[in-house]
Amino acid sequence: VSNPSKPNFLLILADDLGIGDVGCYGNDTIRTPNIDGLAKDGVRLTQHIAAAAVCTPSRAAFLTGRYPIRSGMASSTQRQVLFWNGGSGGLPPNETTFARILCQQGYSTALLGKWHMGVNCQTRHDHCHHPLNHGFDYFYGMPFTLVNECQGTDDPELAKSLQDTYWFYTQMIIFAVVTLVIGKLTNLFPVKWKIIICLAICGLLQFISWFSSYGFTKYWNCILMRNHDITEQPMNLQKTTSNMLKEAIAFIERNKHRPFLLFVSLLHVHTPLITTEKFQGRSRHGLYGDNVEEMDWMVGRLLDVVDKEELKNTTFIYFASDHGGFLEAHRGNSQLGGWNGIYKGGKGMGGWEGGIRVPGIIRWPGVFPAGTVIDEPTSLMDIYPTVVQLAGGAVPQDRVMDGHTLLPLLQGTEQHSRHEFLFHYCGVFLHAVRWHQKDSGTVWKAHYATPVFQPEASGACFRRGICPCFGDGVTHHDPPLLFNLSQDPSEANPLTADTEPLFDTVMRRIRRAVEEHHKTLTPVPQQLSPYNNIWKPWLQPCCGTFPFCWCHEENNKA
Repeated sequence: VSNPSKPNFLLILADDLGIGDVGCYGNDTIRTPNIDGLAKDGVRLTQHIAAAAVCTPSRAAFLTGRYPIRSGMASSTQRQVLFWNGGSGGLPPNETTFARILCQQGYSTALLGKWHMGVNCQTRHDHCHHPLNHGFDYFYGMPFTLVNECQGTDDPELAKSLQDTYWFYTQMIIFAVVTLVIGKLTNLFPVKWKIIICLAICGLLQFISWFSSYGFTKYWNCILMRNHDITEQPMNLQKTTSNMLKEAIAFIERNKHRPFLLFVSLLHVHTPLITTEKFQGRSRHGLYGDNVEEMDWMVGRLLDVVDKEELKNTTFIYFASDHGGFLEAHRGNSQLGGWNGIYKGGKGMGGWEGGIRVPGIIRWPGVFPAGTVIDEPTSLMDIYPTVVQLAGGAVPQDRVMDGHTLLPLLQGTEQHSRHEFLFHYCGVFLHAVRWHQKDSGTVWKAHYATPVFQPEASGACFRRGICPCFGDGVTHHDPPLLFNLSQDPSEANPLTADTEPLFDTVMRRIRRAVEEHHKTLTPVPQQLSPYNNIWKPWLQPCCGTFPFCWCHEENNKA
């Protein structure tokens, strides 16, 4: 069996799961016995914080142990995540994931499920952002993420926000090209043909992207890959859950005699809430609750195989969500997103607790005391140094690392988190800062910007679909909104200099921390820039001859 000094790692990350959706975090309407059992046998973190409130930047931070702004995985535009498999943005090859370090330590590494960190850079087959280029030996799953277009029955999710934008820019570029051509031919403008041609190519790209957003999204984004090969394009959603489980079980059985890292990046519980017939209608919380209960069953199956292969005492298991529940997700009057408990806000909101405070459960029998609850600020970025340390590796010394090892907290040798400050970004914009005042134990949070809810008292941005990070959809606060999270975790009562004697002292300390933090940031290429986040036909993963990209693994075998 695996050497106990080099444990196996089973890391399970849910997608869009709210902290209030799990029984051990207070939910009494959705049944999650397997996740609850994991907490009962392990350690439950009550202040576990994501580095971003949307998928792409949060997952980049999880994999690298660094704020996404450091790797260029934070957006300066309204598009906060990667929008296409055929884009050129993604997790830069020079970033070192924990998988790469564990691979160097002799671990067998695999990622099963969602990636959403990009695929290619310059050609369709360079795979520069692919999981196999980031330390994973094996990949089976979606290089993108689930969206409504994958199912085709709900309102389009990507197209809705893209079509108007693409068409507007297409018209603007066409107008500019026509104007320049006329000016060139009549000698009104001394402009080079090269510039006109480049502009025309940009216009053509915008037009193709606009055209592709009508119906082609399913074929471009909703695909499954095994390593570098596409197995389903588009993917068969009804078989995805069973396929993922089979792959996970097979990997554990294959590697039970050597140390392994298995990262199960669940497609649950992201819309469109693909749920097998067995679980439909079982919960008291509609389709969303059904999907959560199916996810819990999947977690139970993974735990069962670890027990069956007698790996329980040598396996470090971690369960969390990439960020909070999606409040704006709904179909008519049906809520399709999660519940964030007592916490304000949700997915897409850079600073409010509901978008960034997530479940965090760790189990390693005989090493971490069962039934422990840690009420100290921790981060998804902390998994990086924790895993690397346990595997006998070393955290990179040539870059700023933002995560801290959790081992002293988990083993009880330290009582307080090593995080003094946590910075909460919405894209590249700093929305809030958390200060863990260690001498008093108080946790303060200052909000520099908050989203404008629509309608005002709704607690979400229903008219926009998701809250923006800047512009007229954001309110800037000067002085910042200050909350004492230790006494007011719901962030219901902002403090002022009149109501809080320490207001000025706290704000001065936080201001100084922000200045020090900004000094550690260095310019890097923006992976989510408009150019990197536009669809490029020559980068589109395709299992046939482009654009005839249709295939299914079972049909091919037949």
